Amino acid sequence: MTSLNLIRLPISLSALGRWAGERGIGWTSRLKSDGLEAGAAFDEGRVLHHLLSESFGKAVLQPFRLMAAPRKDQASLYAYSPAGQQELRETWDACALPETARVLDPAKLEIKPMPEAWRSGRRLGFETRVRPVLRLLKPCGKFGKGAEIDVFLTRSIRSFPEGVPADGEMKLTREIAYSEWLAEKLGEAAEVTAVRLTRFARHKAARGGRSLQGPDATLQGEIVIRDAAQFARKLAGGVGRHTAYGFGMLLIRPPGS
Repeated sequence: MTSLNLIRLPISLSALGRWAGERGIGWTSRLKSDGLEAGAAFDEGRVLHHLLSESFGKAVLQPFRLMAAPRKDQASLYAYSPAGQQELRETWDACALPETARVLDPAKLEIKPMPEAWRSGRRLGFETRVRPVLRLLKPCGKFGKGAEIDVFLTRSIRSFPEGVPADGEMKLTREIAYSEWLAEKLGEAAEVTAVRLTRFARHKAARGGRSLQGPDATLQGEIVIRDAAQFARKLAGGVGRHTAYGFGMLLIRPPGS
């Protein structure tokens, strides 16, 4: 089994914004000579994807999660990686461009080896920021085949294709929809025994010159490991779509925390 390390890197958010501005990346609308188009949003995940790939190699620090306190410039980037501290530093020293040092300092990189083996039946707490979407295999409401939409919206449309009747009960909630989505994504790796939706927002993602709007949800709860090898792969690979852009990282916590 490939070893896995939990990495922490301090990030300057203001320097990250300047780095993105110099490159002209990370906005959901193209930059014009007189400024941004109306409704443009800044996608930090897209910027970090480019920064980490250029500095450490494609998918070396992935999945990742950026965590920042409100109104603070310094943030922490957490990531899983099979690479060790020496390998990451050597790649940085050889490949990173000088201006990247304004955004992050590899000398402050911290690393913790994750367990090499997991025990089936072990109960763990978790937290994850996810983008619970699916790509339609057939049309759904006004959305055509191939569209990527919120799993809660998909289930709502299919349950009430004509709209929720005045006397109808909408028993489905985002928390329920996202909990079932997470259980499906974990599959045989782990059983989801409890989930809370602790944060939800709409998120505009910059992907290939397009703007994709979708859910940005933080889930906390507990799981029981069922297949140790599959669980290790889920940690290393992340959960759901957009794992290369700051979604899907499973952070492990003590149960009950």
